[in-house]
Amino acid sequence: MAGTVGTHLFAQVGFIVKDVEATKRKWAEFLGVEVPETQPVGDYSVTQTTFMGQPATEASCLMAFFDVGPGLQLELIQPNEAPSTWRNFLNEHGEGMHHIAFQVQDSARQVANAEAAGLKLVQHGVYGDGGGEYNYLDAPELKCIVELLESYRR
Repeated sequence: MAGTVGTHLFAQVGFIVKDVEATKRKWAEFLGVEVPETQPVGDYSVTQTTFMGQPATEASCLMAFFDVGPGLQLELIQPNEAPSTWRNFLNEHGEGMHHIAFQVQDSARQVANAEAAGLKLVQHGVYGDGGGEYNYLDAPELKCIVELLESYRR
């Protein structure tokens, strides 16, 4: 059964945090693993981030990733002050779980399927290295944001 977005397998759970450095150290200690590097989201010339359908040239964040199972990541996101789904979440809810992500193929088709099912695209961008894209969809009935990730074949 593929469901609305073509898969039922989670690829990632993302948390919004105020301090990625402190939080990643706590998670590393909790998980008993090495502290991962902090990564910037990338330059707008690559990411082409949009928020609520408009260019979000200033939207940025710092991220850290933990591989926590086969094909599953824990992502920590520290947003800057510019408007974005990350900043809005922190302002409105404080720190906590922001999204559940699914790795998909043909993200344009999967976004259209999700929108037809009542989800709303709120933010889109390309990975900082240009190797894929992400799409955040507001899913109030699911009580979270759904992220669709598509890694491009190289």
